Amino acid sequence: MAHSWSRIYESKVTTAEEAVKVIRPGDRIFLTGNCSVPRVLLEALVNRGPELENVEICHALTLGASDYVEPDMEGHIRVNALFIGPNVRKAVQEGRADYTPNLLSEFPLLFSRGILPLDVAFVHLSPPDEHGFCSYGIETGLTKTPAESAKTIIAEINPNMPRCLGDSFVHVSRLDHIVRVDYPLLELPMTEGGLTDLHVRIAEYIADLIPDEATMQMGIGAIPDAVLQFLYDKKDLGIHTELFSDSVIDLVEAGVVTSARKTLHPGKIIAGFMLGTKRLYKWVHDNPLIELHRTEYINDPFVIAQNRRQVAINSAIEIDLTGQVCADSIGPKLYSGVGGQLDFVYGASRSEGGVPIIALPSTAKGDQISRIVPMLKQGAGVVTTRNHVHYVVTEYGVAELYGKTIRQRAQALIRTAHPKFREELTRAAKKLHYL
Repeated sequence: MAHSWSRIYESKVTTAEEAVKVIRPGDRIFLTGNCSVPRVLLEALVNRGPELENVEICHALTLGASDYVEPDMEGHIRVNALFIGPNVRKAVQEGRADYTPNLLSEFPLLFSRGILPLDVAFVHLSPPDEHGFCSYGIETGLTKTPAESAKTIIAEINPNMPRCLGDSFVHVSRLDHIVRVDYPLLELPMTEGGLTDLHVRIAEYIADLIPDEATMQMGIGAIPDAVLQFLYDKKDLGIHTELFSDSVIDLVEAGVVTSARKTLHPGKIIAGFMLGTKRLYKWVHDNPLIELHRTEYINDPFVIAQNRRQVAINSAIEIDLTGQVCADSIGPKLYSGVGGQLDFVYGASRSEGGVPIIALPSTAKGDQISRIVPMLKQGAGVVTTRNHVHYVVTEYGVAELYGKTIRQRAQALIRTAHPKFREELTRAAKKLHYL
């Protein structure tokens, strides 16, 4: 490294074990999440765990091992999940970890505004470029602002982290401790086991709602993956999304996603982070088509609304006959989080020609339970209110709810419910005086 910043860089290189010695009892740590979890730093922290007291780790979704929420960490390390992933769900539900409800657009602001002051940030970066700037890589949106808000930044620098463009850089002079690592990034493949007929039927209805020149919010999961298979006859689609996955590559290479007709950031795919595989990480490296930005910008409904024909596709656990959408809990049992659902539903609804969609299978547990219900379970969280909801899609069709009376909503939702539950739902709707 024959650069002016190289001496600064080398002076900060240390081991993970040495780096985590800066953690003090009562400290609050921000942990980069998704596929970007800094695994070596996290392991070093867990190893030091028994000698620590009341250290809090704040993060959104994290993949990989979750030793830091095991029962033997109680009193030493406590997680504050701002989105509940599968690896911390049991700990949250058992009361050994905390959950802070928040809109994803406001997640970084909790740190920058000092509501959750940070002592340390664990981040995962690409190697520095010739100017000494490292990229936050595949997890920029939720990380950049909290990192800048922390008193101390400890960085893993990994040659496997792609250099993603956009508002995604930090200079080595801003890092306090650097740990060199070299391991493959965590991967989250597209729907494993293939798409089912049910997902395909839902996807076909959704695709019919998507116009040419739309700007897409691309989620991850079976339904969004299935929708992508039905977009190859569309023209000049764009992307403005909190996250995307491998499936975007095929749409770009097929000439479907050009972003050429976008009204905001034309010609660019705009996102906060990505969840995917090595194929995606290789494709995004130094790719000028893609810009990653802070989530408080990406998910701001008033930014989203500037995209003409913004399409938002989100899912739900259950929906009641008035259109209330529960997506974060099963009754009072906390399950996931609000994420970006309301950000994008509201942003798309304010967009010229926007299409906000809630998509879900009509049943759960092998057709034993209807997900269209007379009333949400007691204690269920309302993520998207009945005032915000526009389209609800199941494998039985599309319920258009916006501007509709409660009677019209109940009728439309019953039509999209599984046939075996329609009579029961109709009886309940009459009892509630909806019909």
